[in-house]
Amino acid sequence: MDDALDRLASAIREADSTVALTGAGVSTASGIPDFRGEDGIWNAQFDPADFQVGRFRSDPAGFWEDRVKLHEAMFPGEIEPNAAHEALAELESQGWLDALITQNTDGLHGAAGSKELFELHGNAHRIVCMDCGRKIDAASVRERVREGESPPLCDCGGLLKPDVVLFGESLPEAIMAEAQRRARESDVFLAVGSSLTVEPAASLPKAGARDGLLAICNFDPTPHDDRTDVLVREDVTEVLPALVARLDA
Repeated sequence: MDDALDRLASAIREADSTVALTGAGVSTASGIPDFRGEDGIWNAQFDPADFQVGRFRSDPAGFWEDRVKLHEAMFPGEIEPNAAHEALAELESQGWLDALITQNTDGLHGAAGSKELFELHGNAHRIVCMDCGRKIDAASVRERVREGESPPLCDCGGLLKPDVVLFGESLPEAIMAEAQRRARESDVFLAVGSSLTVEPAASLPKAGARDGLLAICNFDPTPHDDRTDVLVREDVTEVLPALVARLDA
C-alpha cells in the first residue's frame, strides 16, 4: 500500500485537478449497511421493487410506510462521519481535492465538511414537494408517517417525496453533467469504496482517466481494475488518512 499511496500523493501534488468518486464502501464503517452485498439491504431485507418510482406514483401511502422502515434499516443508530469522510473533507480544505462526487444518499460527506459536493442520488435527509419544489428536513416527515399521515403532503397540498433518485428515475441532468465535466477535466480521478457497476456513475472513471491517472481503493474487484494506475485493496478509513498524511509531509 505504501508504494501505491506514494505514487498517488505525488500525482495529486502535480495535478491541476483531482476529483473523487465515493460509493457505499465509504460509509459502512459508520454503521450504514451495504445495499448490494451478500447480506446487503436489497438482498436480505427489502425488495427494490417496493421503491420504484412507479410504486411511489401509484401507491404513495404504501411506498411511504415502507420508506420509513427502509430509513430505519439504513440508519440503525446515531450515524456520524468516519475517518474516510473526514479525510476527503480535509483534502478539499487543503486544496488537494477539487470536487467530490458521491453515489451515497446518507449525507455524511456534507456532515464531515465537504463543500464542492455532487450527490448523484440525492440526500435521504431531505424531502421535496412534487408540486411547489419546497425542500424540508426528512425527520419530521417520517414522524408524520409514523403517526398515520400517509402519504404526507406539503402545505401547498402537493405530494412529498424523498429527495433521492428512486429506481426507475434518471439522475438529475445538471448534476450528472457537471460530474462528467469535472471527471473529464481531472488529472487524477480517485474512486473509493465503489463497486463501479451502477451506471451512469460507473462510467465516470473512464472519463476521468482518459488523459490522467486513475486510482481505485475498494476491497472487491471492479470492472476498471485492469486499467487503473493505482489499485489499493485496503480499508478506506486507513487509506485516506494515510494519503492526507503524505500530502501534509
